[in-house]
Amino acid sequence: MNEALTQPLNLTATTVGIFCVFIFVLAYALVMAEEFTLLRKSKPVIIAAGVIWAAIAWVYQQHPGMEAMPERVLRHNLLEYTELMLFLLVAMTYINAMQERNIFEALRSKLVNAGFGFRALFWITGILAFFISPLADNLTTALLMCAVVMAVGGDNNRFVLLGCINIVVAANAGGAFSPFGDITTLMVWQKGIVAFEGFLVLFVPSVVNYLVPAALMHFAVPDQKPEVDGQPVFIKRGARRIVLLFLATIVSAICFHSFLHLPPVIGMLTGLGYLKVFGYYLKITHGKRSIVNGMDTAQSEVGDVVPFDVFKSVARAEWDTLLFFYGVVLCVGGLGFLGYLAMASELMYSQWGATYANVSVGVLSAIIDNIPVMFAVLTMLPDMSQGQWLLVTLTAGVGGSLLSIGSAAGVALMGQARGQYTFFGHLKWTPAIALGYAASIAVHFWINAGLFV
Repeated sequence: MNEALTQPLNLTATTVGIFCVFIFVLAYALVMAEEFTLLRKSKPVIIAAGVIWAAIAWVYQQHPGMEAMPERVLRHNLLEYTELMLFLLVAMTYINAMQERNIFEALRSKLVNAGFGFRALFWITGILAFFISPLADNLTTALLMCAVVMAVGGDNNRFVLLGCINIVVAANAGGAFSPFGDITTLMVWQKGIVAFEGFLVLFVPSVVNYLVPAALMHFAVPDQKPEVDGQPVFIKRGARRIVLLFLATIVSAICFHSFLHLPPVIGMLTGLGYLKVFGYYLKITHGKRSIVNGMDTAQSEVGDVVPFDVFKSVARAEWDTLLFFYGVVLCVGGLGFLGYLAMASELMYSQWGATYANVSVGVLSAIIDNIPVMFAVLTMLPDMSQGQWLLVTLTAGVGGSLLSIGSAAGVALMGQARGQYTFFGHLKWTPAIALGYAASIAVHFWINAGLFV
């Protein structure tokens, strides 16, 4: 077979390539303007994805023997999206199930009735996000803690906004030093470039990345206390067991990947099966009475008036966010197929040097997406020291915090806290986050200097 027919065309300097870049920029401009246009963010990127791939396919139809190449690449992109979408769907379903069982409302009640003010709650949720994300991944952690912030903050939009920004920064920082905390870290680990324990040297830089903006935002958090209603909140039957099943689901995803070398999403979907079977148990035993220590359990479960329905939790998933990811994955995949990502990586590592390139990767990941950017870097496989590979892992992981659309955690929270956590609300605090970004890089160079040899 002619080798030229197996390599994609470089369309970066063609009219079609420039047209696709324009479509992508236009779509992202509409995403950023969602706060003002009220146009859901998934709509422009879905259309842009279709237009970009249609333009690519049209060009390849003009080259005999290459007509099928766009289809093969597109199917690969669809597989990447499917894994991401199903992973998110399971996480969202569990979160919705826990919300339906009053878990977050009960946690909110305990925090409020304990006398914590908004500033204390700001730090509690941020610290929890930082230490949970290395195990539960930054996206799942952000969704969990955002539900708590929204339940505690209520109509206090300022606290909810700052709390969500704090959670995004903390979750992304916490995920940077663990292969299970961030997809980009996982990609570097899977490639065999850095050993699992090698990422732990990024712990201190990650802490700095979180603490600097959090300390600056602290003074903007309302110095008030949430209203104390004094009314206890009862969790519904099975709530604690659903939490345990969610933990078992996370463990399943880790084990499927680490020991069986299967995609983590298979473990997540297996975990969805746990929830469905338990939901069946809750449904067939709903309303049955039993006496435990002299107490009528059916009467004690306040508010549990309808049986649990797992499909309602699935239906309540943030579908706009899931479809937004579809558009982003396909748009960026199309631009990569056109040759733009490889061109950018070649320019950065060949002309700028590893340090400037790796710092720029973090900034670029805030604008596009860290996954395709890191994929391009790993495809180029530049000759770098261990310290530089850890640097690009750090910057790709935490750089997405600079913008709300720069990470999966930020995009998901824009959907979950729609109207309270917005692109422009986050943008106002980008300078503080950038200061933490720069400080974490400086700390990495300082404490890990021996790895740059």
